[in-house]
Amino acid sequence: MTDFTIHTVPGSPFARAVMIALEEKGLPWRLAPLAPGQLRQPAHLARHPFGRMPAVEHGDFTLYETQAILRYVDRLAPTPPLTPADRRAAARMDQLMNISDWYLFQGAGNVIAFERVVGPRLLGRVPDEAAIAAAMPKAHQAFDEIGRLLAGKPFLAGDAFTLADAMVAPQMAFLALTPEWAALTTRNANLAPWLERMEARPNFKATTWELVADLAKAA
Repeated sequence: MTDFTIHTVPGSPFARAVMIALEEKGLPWRLAPLAPGQLRQPAHLARHPFGRMPAVEHGDFTLYETQAILRYVDRLAPTPPLTPADRRAAARMDQLMNISDWYLFQGAGNVIAFERVVGPRLLGRVPDEAAIAAAMPKAHQAFDEIGRLLAGKPFLAGDAFTLADAMVAPQMAFLALTPEWAALTTRNANLAPWLERMEARPNFKATTWELVADLAKAA
């Protein structure tokens, strides 16, 4: 089968979600690493007119937006299925994917992870403590809701791994690198064990920041 080419800045949790889904399906992929400054250059804007990541190429087909890519991958290779057959469970999966985009990441994870991880490691920035403090209420709200929806289940949408787990876990893994993780999981004791279970899966072990960084160096 034709390889997927993933255009992304290495370490992106959105790109990792795509890699996780491809690994789960056993589909071949390769990394086309980008530097942050390349996101607004014409070559990438031709793939993603909004200058974000990831964008993928699959043969002569180019696609952007993480949720669209994940659903394409799931339809392309239906085994193992990553969308529940039950309509309510599928709707819950969709809900969690949108929670990840709009509430866990936007204004919460993107601020905290950038200030604690990306900025210091890649840019030599000192964390903006005021920005982190301002993002924490939204992060708490997202964690509380995801923790509530996970309650009593091994996976976010039920009894099986789905696209929701593939999408939410990389965001959570980034936040687990920050000192805020302890506060965010104090009243959601089920989230840390869930993330540990996700990170023990082969598809997660094959897509760690360190392994992707090595792929970027070799590209």
